[in-house]
Amino acid sequence: MHIKEVYSLVKNGLDGVNEQFKMLASHQGDGFPELQRMLSHILSGRGKAVRPLLALHSGSLYRCDQQKIIFMATASELMHIATLVHDDAIDKADVRRGQETINKIWGTDKAIIFGDYLFAKAAEYAVATGSLRVVGLFSKTLGAISYGELKQGFSAFNLEQSYEQYIKRITGKTASLFALSTEGGAILGSAPEEYIKILSEYGLNLGISFQIVDDIFDYIGTEEEMGKPVGSDLAQGTVTLPTLMLMERYPNDNPVKRIFENEGDKAKSIEEAIDMVRRSDIVDRCYRVASDYSEKAARNLQLLPDTPNRRALYTMAEYVIKRKK
Repeated sequence: MHIKEVYSLVKNGLDGVNEQFKMLASHQGDGFPELQRMLSHILSGRGKAVRPLLALHSGSLYRCDQQKIIFMATASELMHIATLVHDDAIDKADVRRGQETINKIWGTDKAIIFGDYLFAKAAEYAVATGSLRVVGLFSKTLGAISYGELKQGFSAFNLEQSYEQYIKRITGKTASLFALSTEGGAILGSAPEEYIKILSEYGLNLGISFQIVDDIFDYIGTEEEMGKPVGSDLAQGTVTLPTLMLMERYPNDNPVKRIFENEGDKAKSIEEAIDMVRRSDIVDRCYRVASDYSEKAARNLQLLPDTPNRRALYTMAEYVIKRKK
C-alpha cells in the first residue's frame, strides 16, 4: 500500500479533524483577536497528521463511532501541538517547520500559557469521546510526556547517559502519544481487549522508531527539510542515539564533550560532530535500531482483522523508516 492510500482511506476522518481545528480557530477567539491569531498561526502549520492517522485507522479496525474517533484524533494532535509550543518556548527556537514559532512572535511567557491552553482544549476533546477510559489514558499520557520532558531538561549537557535512559526518555516524550492514538482509537472502536493491547504496543514501538529517525535527521538533514537548524538537539545539550554512539566511539576527546563542557567554538564543534557522524557507520547503525522497533511494532498486526486499515498500519511502520522528514 502506498502512503497516499493510507491518507485517502481515512480522508473523511481527517477532514473531520481539520473541521474541528477550523472551528477552534474561528470561534474560540471570539472577542479575543490575539488568541484567534495564535490559534490560526499554529493550526495552519501542522505536519503530516501522523497521530490522527493512527487513531483513525486503529478505530476503524472493528466497530467505530466515527465522530468519537474524530474527537480522539483531534485530542491527540492538539496534545502534540501543545508539546511543540512548549518545546520551542523552552529551547527559545525561532523557527518550526519553516515558520516563526509562537514564542518568537508573541514571547516566551505567552507561548507557555498558550501551550497550557492547547492542553486544556485537547482534554475537552478527550472528554467529548464520552469514554472515561480514554480520559484516564489521556491523563496518563500527559504525565508520561511531562516526565519525558523533565528528564530531558534535567539531563541536558550531561555526558553520563545510557541507551536505556535515552529509550525511556523518548518513550515518555514521543512514543506515549503514539500509543494514546492507537490505544484510544481501539477503545473507541469497541475492539476486543487483545486488539487494544496489540495496538497500544504497536503505537509505543512505532513512536520510539519515529523519534530515533527524527534524531538521525538532526545530523543528516538540511535546514530546509527540517524547518529548523541542523544540530539543534546538540546545541540544546540533548543526548540522542547518534550522539550516544559518537561518544561511545570517541570516549575521551570528541566534539560533543567540548559542546557540553562549553569549550572552544560551539558552532564549529557542532559542525565537526555532524561531519563525524555523516562519515561513519553511525547513521546506518541508528537506522537498524529504528528498524528493529518498527518491526517490533508490526509483529502482532497479523492477529488483527485483515482489513485495509490493518494494511495501512503495516505501511506506516515501513514509512516511519523511509520518510524524508
